[in-house]
Amino acid sequence: MKISIVCVVVAVTAVMISACAPTSLMHPTASQVRVTNNEPGKACTFLGDVTGSQGNFLLGAITSNADLETGARNDIKNKASALGGNVVYLITQRAGQTGGKNHQEQTNVTLSGNVYRCPAGEGM
Repeated sequence: MKISIVCVVVAVTAVMISACAPTSLMHPTASQVRVTNNEPGKACTFLGDVTGSQGNFLLGAITSNADLETGARNDIKNKASALGGNVVYLITQRAGQTGGKNHQEQTNVTLSGNVYRCPAGEGM
């Protein structure tokens, strides 16, 4: 009985710790996606809209702000890459906060943007 309780505690702890890590770049070409605040040039083709996010009201409070931002950026890159894009023109950037009257914490980051496929050397 003691061993099974210890195993459950270890498993839950491992899941909680891994849930605090930023989203990884999963798509093979996601590392080549550029995220920018500059609208791409006319040589680029619009492919669609994407939203990337990291965090929630529960785990966001124990995740660093840097990991929330990195995770949201990696999430949007994964989604853009899946559409065949190599540039994301950011439309909105939001940091959600949760808390009470006297205490607020950043608990999530959400990025929304337009995905483009740009020829090499274009788009910036």
